[in-house]
Amino acid sequence: MSAIPTKPLTRNITRGEIPLDIASYERADGYVAVRDTLGKVDPAAIVQMITDSGLGGCGGGGFPTGRKWQLMPTRAQRPGPRYFVVNADEMEPGTFKDRLLLEGDPHQMIEGIILSAYAVQADVAFIFVRGEYVTAIERLNIAIAQAAAAGLLGANIFGSGYNLSIQVHGGAGRYICGEETALLNSLEGKRAIPRSKPPFPQINGLWGCPTIVNNVETVCNVPHIVRYGTDWYRGLGANGAVGTKIYGVSGRVNRPGTFELPMGTSMRAMIDDCAGGMKDGYRLRAVLPGGASTGFLPEDQMDVPMTFADMAKRGTRLGTGTAIVLDDRTCPVGFIANLQQFFARESCGWCAPCRDGLPWVERTLKSIETGTGVARDLDILTEMTDNLGPGRTFCALAPGAMASLQSGLKYFGDVFRQHIDSRACPWT
Repeated sequence: MSAIPTKPLTRNITRGEIPLDIASYERADGYVAVRDTLGKVDPAAIVQMITDSGLGGCGGGGFPTGRKWQLMPTRAQRPGPRYFVVNADEMEPGTFKDRLLLEGDPHQMIEGIILSAYAVQADVAFIFVRGEYVTAIERLNIAIAQAAAAGLLGANIFGSGYNLSIQVHGGAGRYICGEETALLNSLEGKRAIPRSKPPFPQINGLWGCPTIVNNVETVCNVPHIVRYGTDWYRGLGANGAVGTKIYGVSGRVNRPGTFELPMGTSMRAMIDDCAGGMKDGYRLRAVLPGGASTGFLPEDQMDVPMTFADMAKRGTRLGTGTAIVLDDRTCPVGFIANLQQFFARESCGWCAPCRDGLPWVERTLKSIETGTGVARDLDILTEMTDNLGPGRTFCALAPGAMASLQSGLKYFGDVFRQHIDSRACPWT
């Protein structure tokens, strides 16, 4: 057996090199968990193991994975088809962790699906991939074909009586497909709009059947937890957190990229030690800790552990854990306006607050940035952060968009007023 890993998600990934084929993956202890589990371990025991591990959803919400699985009715309670879906529609600006996993170690993804689908007794799995991830789609299809040829997929796998097929589906390129129910609609060939919840997908998901939807990184953790145990996984974290996390940094740092670190690592350690600190001539002003739909974390809070709970205490979210750095030579108003332009374009148009409110926010911010804003605009923007906030829209797209704006008004209010008073952007 190979040494017990401390960076399980990326241990097989070498940047710039093609991923392991199935033979090499198996030599690195790949698919051992599958061979030791299918037909030998009760699926409910796997669900309990994931629950006990403390694994949370890595797509942005952090909801306990085991609890999500437990909400799915058993086959006795609900006979008929049931599905397992991987959300690989990674379109959050500043986020690129799932691409690393899909391209760098696709067999890890396949093994995670086999074990997860077995745990919830799904016999068909779909990987819904962002359409622009062409390389990831190609490598996943190759890995699936290799796994099927090795008897790891198909009917009666290893004589266990368990059947599973996996299909890769390239998305149509809309941000809203990252919302799990919009993803299911798109997978069914319908317009990608969110569904009303409840019922939740675990009860009434793909084609009306029980369905689990999990993020790429979440699923990739499953083989290692099953292989090495819950105590091992819980011991990987720092500052009271469990497991590892693929964090990322973009912006004017010396080494932007992705890094597998103990969950609970501080933002300062990641930026200074992993990303090499700020480039010469730039000073860190603030960070969006988890992609474009999270609120700013100011420079004086960089020592906070990067966990869902610790970020919530500071009025922001960990989100995807991929930080966007705002430096002192980039205009905060222009920075936020650029993000709002993205969200306005990506609104699915299903509910009026998002469809009409986001373009209004975008226009207002651009007026301020270009020197035609007025004092009343700040009141309008503040009102909009409430009108488009949680509970006011059909899904979380608009509330996520408001996170950067609301925190930007809080931390950079003087910069907004400076734009209005001088009728120009100080950075142009």
